[in-house]
Amino acid sequence: MLRKLNATQVERALREEQPGPAFPPAADRDAWEAVRAGLGEEACRRLIRRGEEAARADIPALPATLFLEFQRIGERNAYSDNWGQRRAALNWMTVAECLEYEGRFLDPLLDTAWAICEESTWAISAHQRELTDMERPHIDLMAAMTGAYLAEFDGLLGPDLEPALGQRIRYEMDRRLFTPWLQRHDFHWMYSTEQRTVNNWNGVCNGNLLTAAFHLEPDPARLAEMVIRAAHSMADFIDGFECDGGSTEGVSCWAFGFGNFIMAAALLEQKTNGRLSFLGDLQRMRDIARFPLRTLVSPGVWAEISDIHPGMACPLWLIDWLSRRLDIPELHALAREHLRLGLDWREAPLTWDLRSLLWRAAQPDVRDDERFVPASHDFFSGMHWMFARRDPADEDALVLVARGGHNGEMHNQNDLGSIIVHLGGESLIADPGRGRFSREYFGAGRYDLLVNQSFGHSCPVPNGQMQGPTRHVRHGDARIAASYHARLLEHRADETQDLLRLELAAAWDESADLESLVRTASMQRDCPAGRIELLDEVRFASGPGMLESVLITFGEVEEGEGQVIIRGERASLRVNFDNETLQLRTELVPQVALFEEKRDLRRIIFSFREPVQTGSIRLDINPQPVKQDAL
Repeated sequence: MLRKLNATQVERALREEQPGPAFPPAADRDAWEAVRAGLGEEACRRLIRRGEEAARADIPALPATLFLEFQRIGERNAYSDNWGQRRAALNWMTVAECLEYEGRFLDPLLDTAWAICEESTWAISAHQRELTDMERPHIDLMAAMTGAYLAEFDGLLGPDLEPALGQRIRYEMDRRLFTPWLQRHDFHWMYSTEQRTVNNWNGVCNGNLLTAAFHLEPDPARLAEMVIRAAHSMADFIDGFECDGGSTEGVSCWAFGFGNFIMAAALLEQKTNGRLSFLGDLQRMRDIARFPLRTLVSPGVWAEISDIHPGMACPLWLIDWLSRRLDIPELHALAREHLRLGLDWREAPLTWDLRSLLWRAAQPDVRDDERFVPASHDFFSGMHWMFARRDPADEDALVLVARGGHNGEMHNQNDLGSIIVHLGGESLIADPGRGRFSREYFGAGRYDLLVNQSFGHSCPVPNGQMQGPTRHVRHGDARIAASYHARLLEHRADETQDLLRLELAAAWDESADLESLVRTASMQRDCPAGRIELLDEVRFASGPGMLESVLITFGEVEEGEGQVIIRGERASLRVNFDNETLQLRTELVPQVALFEEKRDLRRIIFSFREPVQTGSIRLDINPQPVKQDAL
C-alpha cells in the first residue's frame, strides 16, 4: 500500500475531505474540561506544577563550543541535555496552559519556542558533528521531532500567542525541514541501499516530518508530495521488520520507530476521513504490532536485547490505537494493565505526551486484577529469538530468552547465542542492553572495542576471542553466508521442554580455530519451577583449545564447590557444573552505565581446566524460591 499511493490520489483526498482537528485546541474548553475530569484534580495539579517549574527555570544555553564538545572530546550529553530541557519545558508549559487556560504560561512559552526557532540547528552534535552549514540544513531524529513538537504546540495554542511566533515557526519549518526533505536525496535514513538497511530513524524522521506537514503545510499539492515521499521511504522501514514481525533493534526502537510511523499513519487517516491509509497489508501490520506482546518477560519488563534500556515502557496510546485499529484485544489488555501499574513512556515529548494525556483521560477506572498474560512460548523464526515462560500467569515464574541471528543486525551487539534468565521479575542472568562500560575500567583504547562486543553478553568465548562484526545485512540475504552468523540447527517447544540449538562457529574468524561450536539452550518443564540447561559443545580445528562459557549478572555471586549462586533482589539461581573438568572465576566490571543509574556487572566464567580438542560445558540452572519478605 505504501508504494502504491500516488500524489494525484492523495491530493484529491486532501482537497475533498474536510475533517475536524486531530485533537482539541486549548480554546476548546469543553474538550479540555473533559480531559481534566478524566485525569482527576490531583493529576492536573501535578502536571500544572511541572509547567510552573519549567516557567521559572532559565532557558538553557546552546553555544557553539558546547556543540563542539562531541567532536573534540566525545562528550554529547551536555549539549543534548540542554537541547532536551528546552523541549521538555515547551512540553510541560503547553500541557499546563491547556489544562488551566489562564494565560500565565504564554510569555515563557513564547520565549522558549522563539529560542528553539533561533537555534542554528535542530539536530544534536552526535548526529551532525560539524557546526551548522546554513545553506544545507541537517535533518536527524531530533530536528524532525522538533518540527512536530512546534507544529502541535502551534495547533494547541497558536491563536493565543503572538502572531509573529506562528509566522516564525512556519518559516523555520520550511527552511530547515520541508524544502530540504522534498529536494534532497542524501539523508541516510530515507531508503535502503546495498550498503545499509534503514532502521528506526526512517520511521522517526518521516513520521515527524509528515506530522509537522499535516499541521502546517497549507498547499494540498505540496502536502501530497510529502505524503508520497514519506510513504515510499517508509515502505523500506516496514520491509526491515522480520518475516514474523520481529525487530532486531529491540522493543525500545520498535516503540520509537514504529510509534512515529503510526503517529503519521493515524493523521493521514484522520485528514482523509479514512480514505487513505499507510497500513496496507493488515496481517503484516498485526505481526509487527504484536512484537511487544511476544517479547515481554514479566509485567512491564521486556527482554533487554539490542538497543533497549532497563525500565522502558511502551507508550500506552500507541498500543491501544494498534489494538483498536488492527483488532488485537491483547494489546488493549496490555495497555490497561500498564495504566494500572503506572507505566508509560518516560519523559515523553509533546507529540506523544499529548496523545498519552488524551488517552489516559478517556479511560474509565481500571481494575486491580486487569492483566495481560503472554504465551508460554514465542519464537521469531527470522531472528532466532526464543522466549520460554514456565508459567505465564505467574509474574515471578522462570523465563528463558535465547537468541541467534547474525552480527550485521541493526543496533548489533555481537551477542550470538546469548541468553537471559528472568526470575521474580528480574533478569538474574542479564543482558546490558544499551548499557555502557566505563572508560576507567577498560582504558580509552579498549573501551570502544568492547562496548557492544560479546564480552558483555552471556556468550561462549573460544580461545579468548570475541565474535566478529558484520556490516548491516538482511536475514535471507545471500551475503549472510559470509557474515558472522548463527545457523539454526533445531528449535522445538512441547509440554516437556523449549529448546534452541545453534551452530555458532561462523560467529568468529579463524583466530578462534573452531571447527564447530554448538550451543543448546533449553527450559526443562519436568519440575514445578522449571530448570534451564545450557550446553556448549566445541571441536577445535587444528589443535587443543580453551573454551569459556560466560554468564552476565547484575546480582550478587557466591561461589561454591560445583555450584554458584546468583542472588537478585527477590530471587536466586543455583548454577551447577562439573567441578572436576571445569574451573570457575568471577570478574567484576564496575559502574556499567544504564542510563540514569550505574550498576556493577559480574562475568561468571566457566572454563576447561586444560586445553581440549573436543569437549563440552554443561550448566544446570535452577530457580530458587522468591524471597517472601520481598513480596
